Amino acid sequence: MSTVPSQLHEALLLLFRNRPELAPELLRDALHIELPSYTEVRLESADLTEVVPSEYRADLIVLLVDGEPVLAIVVEVQLARDDRKRFTWPVYVVGCRARFECPAVVLVVTPTESVARWAATSIALGPGSVLQPLVIGPDAVPVVTDHAAATREPELAVLSALAHDADPPEQAAPVALAALAACLGLEDERALLYSDLLRALLGAATRSALETLMQSQGYEFQSEFARRHTAHGKAEAVLAVLDARGLAVSAPERERILACTDLATLEQWVRRAVTAGSASELLG
Repeated sequence: MSTVPSQLHEALLLLFRNRPELAPELLRDALHIELPSYTEVRLESADLTEVVPSEYRADLIVLLVDGEPVLAIVVEVQLARDDRKRFTWPVYVVGCRARFECPAVVLVVTPTESVARWAATSIALGPGSVLQPLVIGPDAVPVVTDHAAATREPELAVLSALAHDADPPEQAAPVALAALAACLGLEDERALLYSDLLRALLGAATRSALETLMQSQGYEFQSEFARRHTAHGKAEAVLAVLDARGLAVSAPERERILACTDLATLEQWVRRAVTAGSASELLG
């Protein structure tokens, strides 16, 4: 991918932070790992200093719980080969096992197939002792092109788009389109965040093929997305004017303003907010 590495690293981690269930689902569905029964998935502090003599901090720790911890998943985003990680990954696994008193694995996520092959090599700890990293590379990430499936699992859809960005553009574009379509079903903050990540991190070839695909299908994602977020911006402007004038806005009034998507109405409210004597007068 032709991206700023730190941006891509944080973007991939963000998907797991926003949806911790993504880690066990990839282990089960993509790598076919048999998982223990669990009723809860939660994030834990990635600081392992308390159980090892030096400071070690993993990217992310996802804990599967069934009354008590049953599996600790150390999620590591790896953009390039780093031989030092073959010494620190075992520390993360042992540290998690001691801290949570349950089995632990390291799950390496990478957008590069060569890094995936390197990371998947078993790590010899000593005679008769081996650690096997579990690796999700581009080939292991499901290709999500179905819009309904993408809407059900938007984080997986975005991960799929980023992982398959290096595929031929005609194959990568439908995956990116499904990820963008999934954003329409999200709340504004997460929708903007994911769509901005896709625009920033997808390569030029995929973006060009995506635009062509959208035009050929008469797809109105861009206009719909722009309308929604233009409306949200205008609603925020109405509230800002009322707040600056010291006018109280009740919770139902605030909800009604933020829920409005009619641009003409919002434009009218923006103008009236300057002179209205109250929020109820504005909305009336």
